[in-house]
Parts: sequence; structure tokens; C-alpha cells
Amino acid sequence: MKKTKLFSLLASVIGAGMLLAAPAVQAATTLTVYTALEADQIKAYQAAFQKANPDIEIKWVRDSTGIVTAKLLAEKANPQADVIWGLAATSLALLDKEGMLTPYAPQGLSAIDGKYRSAANPPAWVGMDVWASAICFNTVEAQKQGLPKPTSWADLTKPVYAGKIVMPNPASSGTGYLDVSAWLQMMGEDKGWACKQAATGEFPIGIAFEYRAVKTKKEGAPIDVILPAEGLGWDIEATAIVKGSKHLEAAKKLADFSASKDAMALYEKNFAVVATPGVAKPDELLPADYEKRLIKNDFTWASTNRDRILTEWSKRYESKSEKKQ
Repeated sequence: MKKTKLFSLLASVIGAGMLLAAPAVQAATTLTVYTALEADQIKAYQAAFQKANPDIEIKWVRDSTGIVTAKLLAEKANPQADVIWGLAATSLALLDKEGMLTPYAPQGLSAIDGKYRSAANPPAWVGMDVWASAICFNTVEAQKQGLPKPTSWADLTKPVYAGKIVMPNPASSGTGYLDVSAWLQMMGEDKGWACKQAATGEFPIGIAFEYRAVKTKKEGAPIDVILPAEGLGWDIEATAIVKGSKHLEAAKKLADFSASKDAMALYEKNFAVVATPGVAKPDELLPADYEKRLIKNDFTWASTNRDRILTEWSKRYESKSEKKQ
């Protein structure tokens, strides 16, 4: 009897110990996150999120804005992503129109500037950081070719710059698309289309975005960063939860983190404007009124007209685009 009681007691103790230990051996939740973030930004963002949420792992699917957007649209009937962390708001507005996002008000939403989140309540997407168009002017190449420095978008239509300009293809690049949609919004269809140039090779003038332009100059490239006088086309990287996510609670935690002050402090290391006012610090290569130079951007117009604009672009300029290897 004593042995039986002893075995029963041991079994109870061992059983209780196994129950207590069970949570420690459970597998972490894996979130599939689609992104167009720059590859050199992802590591720091992931480390900070997983430090705050050690029970959640991230499986990244990364590509350019246009490709990520097309992939999400192709998967509409069978979503593969749980969260989108770092994709253009114009793309997210399109996905929202297709009913592909789960609206969610993350913790800290009240601190986000209203123009940097979707207008719905709860919002379909919440902004992270702004990136805006800029002209990179290679001073060495320009001097060799006797080119004057442009100061406006209109300058780029002058004959002296013909064949001297390169820009990203808007069909695959968020930067390319924000430029095209901004020109059309600022100048109207006729003048806007007159401002397009696409080519390949080494060029003295490149249309880029201010983050990459400033970073490249700081790394020693012989370029001047020009912010055209008419204003800057821009978009905002944002976060959204994909409708149909099988890990909704974990997805909400990522959305909470993305809107947090800690995350904004990380975004600020890369961008001059973030979604929470008062976090970003001045950059010596950008003017103090940088944010005021952003044009009034109609995300709904840009997303609604996306297919039409890209079709027109392809008809006019696809022959000048660099061919994929």
C-alpha cells in the first residue's frame, strides 16, 4: 500500500510538473509578413519587435512595392500573408477597396497624425514613415557634360536633359509610382505626362526618393539632393492586417508595435518624417520645412487610377525600361 501511495504521489507531482512546463515548450506563433521595406531596415525592426514579443516569430516575404502589391492581389482568394508591415499607403488603399484588410485601431493610434492613416474608424492601415521624391544630381557627370543644375520638375522637360535622366519603373517601384501620380496631380494630365523619362545605364540625373538620396550622399557619392520647387510627391509606408489571417491576435500585436513610440524611434533613424509628430529629428541635408514641401496627396485618387496610369506609362515608355535579366 505504501508503495502504491508513493507511486500515486510521484505520478501526481510529475503530471503537475509537465502541465506547468507545457507552455515553455509550445512552438512560437509564426507570422507571415509581406513587406517592401529596405533590406537594411528589416533586421533592426524585427529585433525590436521580437524583444517585446518573444513568443512571435516573423517569416518575411520581401520585394518591391509593385511586386508585393501584385502578389497580394493574386492571393486575394487564398491569402498567404498575416500582416503587411511597410508597404505604400496607395497600395494598401487599393487592397482595402478590394476588401482584403481587417480594420484595426492599434494601441497608440491617438498619437498618429490623421493624414498618415486611413480615414476609416477603425483604420484599414496605419502609417509608419513618409518617403518623398527627390532629384539626384551627379555633379561629376554633369560637369563633364556641361549640364546646369535643375531646380524644378519642369526643368527636366528641357531639351538639354533629353536622354540624361533615369527613374524607377512605376509598375514595380513605389517610388516610381508616387512620382508619376504626383506629377499628374500637380500638373494635370497633359503637363504631367510630358515630365516622364525612363532609360538605362549611367546618367547624370536620377529621380529617386530622399531617404536613398541622402544615404547615398552621406556615403560619399558626388551628388546634390534637389527638392523640386513645385513640391514633392510622397507616399507613406504603413502597416495593415490581412483579412483571413489565422493568427489575428499575434497580427494585432505587430500592428500595436508598429504604431508605438518605440517603433517610430526606429523609423526616424531612416526617414525625415514619421507618422507620430515630434519624433523625427532634422537632417542636415534636408531643409527645416521639408514636411511642408509635401504636396497634398490624394491616396484614393492614386489607388483608383493606378491601373490606368500604369497602362498609359507602359504604352508610352515601356520600351525605354531596363529589361529584366
